[in-house]
Amino acid sequence: DEFISSPPRKTVRFGGTLTEILLKYEKGDTTDFELLKHQLSDPDIKDAQIINWLHEFRASVVYLTKELEQLVNILLKLPWLRRSREVVEEYLGFLGNLVSAQTVHLRPCLRMIVSQFVPPRITIREDDVDISDSDDDDENISENFDTCHRALQTVARYVPSTPQFLMPILVEFFPFINKSERTLECYVHNLLRVTVYLPTLRLQILELIIEKLLKLDVSSPQQDIEDAEEAANNCASEEKSAEEGLFDMEEDEDRKGNKVVSPSIERMAHPLAERLDILMTILFSYIKDVCHVDGKLDISNTKDLYRDLVSVFDKLILPTHASCHVQYFMFYICSFKLGLAEAFLDHLWKKLQDPNNPSVIRQTAGSYIGSFLARAKFIPVVTVKACLDLLVNWLHKYIDNQDTGANAYCDVALHGPFYSTCQAVFYTLIFRHKQLLDGNLRKGLSYLQSLNFERIVMCQLNPLKICIPSVVNLFAAITRKYQLVFCYTIIERNNRQFIPVVRSGTGGDLVQTCTNPLDSFFPFDPYILKRSKKTIDPMYQFWEELSAEDLENLKKPIKKGTSEDEDDDFLKGETPQNDGVVEIAPNSYESNTRSPVSSIGSPADCYVPYPL
Repeated sequence: DEFISSPPRKTVRFGGTLTEILLKYEKGDTTDFELLKHQLSDPDIKDAQIINWLHEFRASVVYLTKELEQLVNILLKLPWLRRSREVVEEYLGFLGNLVSAQTVHLRPCLRMIVSQFVPPRITIREDDVDISDSDDDDENISENFDTCHRALQTVARYVPSTPQFLMPILVEFFPFINKSERTLECYVHNLLRVTVYLPTLRLQILELIIEKLLKLDVSSPQQDIEDAEEAANNCASEEKSAEEGLFDMEEDEDRKGNKVVSPSIERMAHPLAERLDILMTILFSYIKDVCHVDGKLDISNTKDLYRDLVSVFDKLILPTHASCHVQYFMFYICSFKLGLAEAFLDHLWKKLQDPNNPSVIRQTAGSYIGSFLARAKFIPVVTVKACLDLLVNWLHKYIDNQDTGANAYCDVALHGPFYSTCQAVFYTLIFRHKQLLDGNLRKGLSYLQSLNFERIVMCQLNPLKICIPSVVNLFAAITRKYQLVFCYTIIERNNRQFIPVVRSGTGGDLVQTCTNPLDSFFPFDPYILKRSKKTIDPMYQFWEELSAEDLENLKKPIKKGTSEDEDDDFLKGETPQNDGVVEIAPNSYESNTRSPVSSIGSPADCYVPYPL
């Protein structure tokens, strides 16, 4: 039975042995050589034939010089991956022999292996238009990828310089961002697998992946994602209403309790956001797997990966304005250990205070500090206080140096890092003030008073004029409630000085006011990608809508001279007993134009009325 079922072995050979054919070719006789190429290119070539040829080629690699590059390319195109195990093993042996004897063929071998990092392409045509893409139905795709990595490791074992030749090829073969989700998912997953056995390439591969993720991120702004989701939800609701109207039967009612959740609920309506969501999920999984060994955090691995990710952050993320999601890889790895979060804050702090850095980088570092302190649940109050001390002391020294000189006036171009730091402090206070006051109101108020916000607010540089209005309004309400500083006089004066900007448009003149002269953003605004947000949400500080009672309480100042009992009553009545969730907070300035639905998790703007 085994004999009958086995494929027939090729016994008839044209032109003699392989060595004879190659020697004839060197002398100018190409007849047998052309026949050899034809046989190797036969789409119906059998496994036994491939094994026979590969066995001969392994014994004759010394003849496969640069002049026989065309023949080697045909060998590299052999369909070896989807063949029997014997063919795969013989081919891996051939690759090892080839690159060790003829390193001139290293690049073609690497290109052949990397080209297999995506699912095989199937040809589909619609109305004479080629819409071919990856074949998602290949059952052996995981096994094929394993074999590809074995091949790459085999080549790297024989040629130590493989990494330097491999990296440009990995860049070249990276699929375009409009390729299918499956194609991108497989390629990124395989790139990250390469970092496991070629660790010298990890930093470069992470840079490559995050650079591509950034392109996806900036090509799918948060507002566009929310609009696409809203449109998809409206469309689904209309379809559901139509179906219920047509098939409103009793048996349908009985089935409603056992509805199966549709896979589309997990999908993003925005196509680029869907790709980004899948790839961010892979990146988060990779970070977790590298940092944990047998379920426990490996400090050495984590530190090494953290250094690589910080390097990528500095090179790609920090100079990129208003990315929405990709920067969360730093948020995630910092959640593993407080020391990493503190190291990240220290890194940002050094960027902020270094006058040799470009102003825009210093401002962005300030935005990251404020947003990170506000949003990261895993950062304790003691760390928040330490950061506030650093930031506020720097602000006071800056005022000492600038508030009486020739540059002592409100100007973003001159004092951008100062205003960014002010906004980071205000934003942190909005989120964290209840935690700072929790446990002992008198001690907490004493700490906040020691920060001397009044001097910062009243200085000639006038930070309240430059910071985002939503941040200013909430900061003013909170500092008034605890009698730290009264901001409303300055806010009213600033409002009177605002000069509207008139711009001509097709629909007539439009009057605008610049509500964000810093052009700042909050890098850790709510994460809205459906799959990957499950990783972020447990460690993320959300806030709730302001109730009417909260608004009233914000307008009531705390009386001086409260007793300890009154302290306790205040704490019982107003300080949350959970993780210190703050009920209110602003989003980026663009959110003033958003609908309430689109700003879930981060309300657009909270206007606290000026006290009469």
